[in-house]
Amino acid sequence: MPNSSERPRRIRVDRDGPLLVEGPVEVTDGDGAVHESHRFQVAICTCRRSRTFPWCDTSHRRREDLQESAGPRGPARDEGEET
Repeated sequence: MPNSSERPRRIRVDRDGPLLVEGPVEVTDGDGAVHESHRFQVAICTCRRSRTFPWCDTSHRRREDLQESAGPRGPARDEGEET
């Protein structure tokens, strides 16, 4: 730790979602680009679907919604819809 008087950062792991990190934070991605946020808490994408990567834009929720509506037989259909 750079400053021993600082308390450690808290990171909350959400099983099917982002990492929630107490900010401010500096994230270095795989390409070496540095991303900074000065917010009190940030959501870091773990699914790599986010358009604002490395920050989470909740894209993981849309994927889950599609899987739930598909069910075992495919996407749900409106009544009266022809096949």
